[in-house]
Amino acid sequence: MVGFFVRFSVGLWLLLSFISLFACRHYPRVVISTKGGKELAVRVEVADTPAKRELGLQYRRELDDDQGMLFLFPAERVQSFWMKNTPLSLDLIFIGKHRRIVGIIHQAVPFSTAPLSVSVPSQFVLEIKGGLSRSKGIEVGDPVRFEGISLESIKG
Repeated sequence: MVGFFVRFSVGLWLLLSFISLFACRHYPRVVISTKGGKELAVRVEVADTPAKRELGLQYRRELDDDQGMLFLFPAERVQSFWMKNTPLSLDLIFIGKHRRIVGIIHQAVPFSTAPLSVSVPSQFVLEIKGGLSRSKGIEVGDPVRFEGISLESIKG
C-alpha cells in the first residue's frame, strides 16, 4: 500500500510539474503602442532563418487576433513579400531598426504572387490577421517593443 502512495505522489508531482511548465511558458510577443494610448500585444512565431522566412504563414487557415509572425532580417532594407500559398488575408507591418512602424500593407490578397513592399527600409516585418491594424488604430510611426525575442539568432 505504501508503494502505491509513493508512485501516486511521484506521478502527481510529475503531472503538476508538466502542467506548470506549459502554463508558465512565455511566448515571444510584439507589443505595439498606438497614438491613441492603447497597446496591442501579439504572440508571435519568429522567422529568423532564411527557411523560416521563406515558409512564413503559407498554408495557414486560421490566425487568432493575438497571433502573428515576426520576420527578423539581418539588416535594414526594403523588404518584399508575397501571399503565394497563403489562404488568409494578412496585414504586413514593416518595422525599422529603431522599432517604429515605417509602413503597413492592409489586407493583403490571399494567394497573390504580386510583390508587397513599402518604399522605406525595415529590418522587421510583423504579419497579423488582415484588417486588425486598422481596427486597432495601428499607424506608421507607432513604437514597437519585442518581448522574449533574441536578435542574436538572426541568420542571413
